[in-house]
Amino acid sequence: MEYVMTSFARPPYRLYRPTVLAAPVVVASPHSGRTYNWEFLSRSVLDKDRIRSSEDAYVDLLLTRVPDLGMPVLAAEMPRAFLDLNRAPTELDPAVVQDVPRGVANPRVSSGLGVIPRVVAQGRAIYRGKISRAEAQRRIDTIWHPYHAALDDLLNTATLTFGRSILVDCHSMPHEAIEGLGGPNGPPEIVLGDRFGSSADADLVDGIETIFRDLGFRVARNTPFAGAYMTQHYGKPARGRHAIQIEIDRALYMDERTVRPNDRFDSIRNLLTEALARIRDMSRGQLGLAAE
Repeated sequence: MEYVMTSFARPPYRLYRPTVLAAPVVVASPHSGRTYNWEFLSRSVLDKDRIRSSEDAYVDLLLTRVPDLGMPVLAAEMPRAFLDLNRAPTELDPAVVQDVPRGVANPRVSSGLGVIPRVVAQGRAIYRGKISRAEAQRRIDTIWHPYHAALDDLLNTATLTFGRSILVDCHSMPHEAIEGLGGPNGPPEIVLGDRFGSSADADLVDGIETIFRDLGFRVARNTPFAGAYMTQHYGKPARGRHAIQIEIDRALYMDERTVRPNDRFDSIRNLLTEALARIRDMSRGQLGLAAE
């Protein structure tokens, strides 16, 4: 379960299809890519461990049993530090990409977290200088567009098959980002993001929250993570397209200091698999279908 260093190009994503499509649910993991090419690492001021701090390490491995439930999983191959799939391709940061005009930037770009990130966790700079606009565009053309074309195709297939689609966008959150939240019972272990109700029907999100609570997790909604490009772009509930972001506390399943799975990894994978099985059954029940 180590990260990969390579000197050659890799496919932009890994797609795991079920034998039979059983529900309108598409599961995605856009930030778990861990293929770091030598050219990228040589241009970074960060060592091989610190550059991984913005990576949703091993979330894709938490999802390995999901295709057996009848739902596809789309996982990133390249890391978030190289290109962020949860940003619009226009979210270019003039502080890290050459020839980008300065203007009114949104908070994500201003903080260094555009489609070509300038920083990783704790604001650590990635590069010694800027990259060219041509290099930024090459990454967008060869990684961002193929990934989103594949995701769009999966969601369209779900909509055509079941009359609607549900994107479950899976991420992990640093434990330090949630420390102090949640009151006397402790910080949330799962944060559901629906853009404050705009990216999915409330009944659907209520049902997902209940599922995670019934499995023993502490759950919060939209604080501190409400969702970014994925939920905003793909969540159109009035058109039968729903998008929910799920953030899981990294401390539950990994050692954040060493970036290695901990001894709870298998049990958390089992719980997440069960949660997604129940989401599948709920989505089928809402469609008037009998769960398998």
